[in-house]
Amino acid sequence: MQFNLHTHTRYSDGSSEPERYVEEALRQGFSVLGITDHSPVPFENSFALKEKNLPEYCRAIRDLQKKYASSSSAEKKIVILLGIEIDFIPGMTIPFDELRRKYRFDYVIGSVHLVREGLNDDLWFIDGPDISIYDDGLQKIFGGDGRKAVTAYYRQMQEMILAQKPDIIGHFDKVKMYNRGRYFSETDAWYTGLINETLDLVSGSGAVVEVNTRGQYKKRSDSLFPGPEVLKNIKKRNIPVTISSDAHKPEELSYLFEECRQELRSLGFTSQRVLCEGIWKEVAL
Repeated sequence: MQFNLHTHTRYSDGSSEPERYVEEALRQGFSVLGITDHSPVPFENSFALKEKNLPEYCRAIRDLQKKYASSSSAEKKIVILLGIEIDFIPGMTIPFDELRRKYRFDYVIGSVHLVREGLNDDLWFIDGPDISIYDDGLQKIFGGDGRKAVTAYYRQMQEMILAQKPDIIGHFDKVKMYNRGRYFSETDAWYTGLINETLDLVSGSGAVVEVNTRGQYKKRSDSLFPGPEVLKNIKKRNIPVTISSDAHKPEELSYLFEECRQELRSLGFTSQRVLCEGIWKEVAL
């Protein structure tokens, strides 16, 4: 079964109209496609939905949902899901439940892209194509202290898991992306301790952890999000996973999926999770 639950369209920072992704998903033999544009954030930016455009976004995806569910052709039938990727910034972003109630999303991905240190209004942006932004933010906000910065990232994620209860945890260890061994080591005891603390919360929350291939196919990371050592700990806790490409273009919908499946199998995983007809189901890898 082929599917992807993390996809961005022109409504946020993706390249194309939502239907282009549906057409490509059908071409690739997908059974389920989730659209998850970035939720609004309270400052000017080029990557997120504008709050005024949320109703239009929801209508567009619901219209596609109906169109392809009622297709008379089996080759044109696909389950379309209305999702959203909500950026969690403590004290700044809209509570997840408020968005859920208002727009009735099928599911929510919770992610941390911007790290807030206490009540500081300056944010450390850990994503995007420019490594200098990562470096500059780490220096400005955390004085170049990698341990302090990474601890803030995982504490923010822990707060999101406990308070906001996302259905899917987005790119769990993305904070490593531009580190490249410069500010911290992923084998340090303090780092693995933060990972294990966070995974314990995930395990108790019922959330699904996505295994995100984007860092690898964009050549920004040598490993998946999360990486193999984290995945081993996820497997030990029997936390469910779902493979996604975090596609920003239709052609990216299944990038590195087979390689990802192979890696998961090598670590002992036998299945991944998908949302279909309102139910989370296990699907063999």
